Amino acid sequence: MWNKKTDAPQTTKPATQSNQDSSSRSSIPASAVGEGTGMSSDAIRPVGTAPAGAVARLGASLHVKGEITGNEDLHIDGSVEGLIQLEERKLTVGVSAKLTADVVAREVVVYGSVKGNLRAKDRIEIKKDGSVVGDLTTARIMIEDGAYFKGAIEIDRAGAEGESRDFAKPAFVRPAVATPPHAAKTAS
Repeated sequence: MWNKKTDAPQTTKPATQSNQDSSSRSSIPASAVGEGTGMSSDAIRPVGTAPAGAVARLGASLHVKGEITGNEDLHIDGSVEGLIQLEERKLTVGVSAKLTADVVAREVVVYGSVKGNLRAKDRIEIKKDGSVVGDLTTARIMIEDGAYFKGAIEIDRAGAEGESRDFAKPAFVRPAVATPPHAAKTAS
């Protein structure tokens, strides 16, 4: 096109050359093909930090026995037996998930099945097809119509640090078992 010497159609030589190029490329390792282009440092993430919005996933075919701890949000679709600790992160129990575990997280959302105690600093949600058998401790709770829950609920307002809303008092408050101060002095 830029060559003004000839306007003749190209011969078969460039086509043969491109065939040779593609066949020679297939024998070259993939790492060597991009050689000289350099790898972006953006693709490498420092170990121990998770970008905002990152969610780790445990697939439906995976089964874990033991303890899971971490510093990133986690979505589980498989089965877990043991302990899950995500202190300041969100745990989502997927529709196909089956947990036989105690959970400690900032937020827990249950679409699947959980047998164990849940402790969340912020809130626990049990969705309409979700099932929880165990005790819940949280600052806020939401249980949708159709969800299954068996256990006790403890509202821990101290768990929601910085919470500025003033909650209405619940209709029923379980009295704390405590020894009155005058009884403790007479007992000693």
